[in-house]
Amino acid sequence: MHHKKWFENWFNSPYYHILYQNRNDDEAEFFIDNLCTYLKPSLDALFLDVACGRGRHAIYLNKKGYDVTGIDLSSSSIAFAQQFKNKRLHFQMHDMRHIFQANSFDIALNLFTSFGYFETIEEHISALQALHKSLKENGLLVLDYFNTDKIIRHLSHQEVKHIDGIDFYINKQIRDEKIIKRISFEHRDTKHVFEEEVKAFTYSDFENLFTQSGFTVIKHFGDYSLNDFDTTHSDRLIFICQKNHV
Repeated sequence: MHHKKWFENWFNSPYYHILYQNRNDDEAEFFIDNLCTYLKPSLDALFLDVACGRGRHAIYLNKKGYDVTGIDLSSSSIAFAQQFKNKRLHFQMHDMRHIFQANSFDIALNLFTSFGYFETIEEHISALQALHKSLKENGLLVLDYFNTDKIIRHLSHQEVKHIDGIDFYINKQIRDEKIIKRISFEHRDTKHVFEEEVKAFTYSDFENLFTQSGFTVIKHFGDYSLNDFDTTHSDRLIFICQKNHV
């Protein structure tokens, strides 16, 4: 019997979307605009948005004229995203640890810390190797993660968020080289507890993962304005990687 992982339960829950409903589309579009200015993809470039969620990055990229395919493990997120599909915008339920359409895409995106969810290093390498195989020769991977060093230094252990009549009690801690966020709340006389577990990957960890997966880091940034990365101050750790020749 398949024991569901935390991300299979939490990302399929309606409460996930309630808690994070205020995620900023303007910020996502700002990032995509800056990425496109930097990467200068041709209008016939094919994009793969990996762990696309409800598709906010994919939808905006498509509005800019690109052909985009979004994949995600969450059936509820993909079902929501499907309402936006068109001839150049596609969504499909898929596990990033497995190859999706080999040698098909010019640019793969993995944005907003949609990585680091798996138990083992081998699974993370498998996911990157699968992305490697999905890309065309010299294809690019953009991976956007939080800056683990800053997160750990400024970890707020307890907070409460009041959203849509629900009190979400959020506890954060470092355990087993993971940043653990425990989310507990009561709704309609039922108690709920979910956890998010994200690996505390640092810059050097990613360098090793990319090397083992067949990628070369060609540039890295520290925020959505694409400023230089600073371990102490940067909010993000954004990699631009190129698929190595096999």
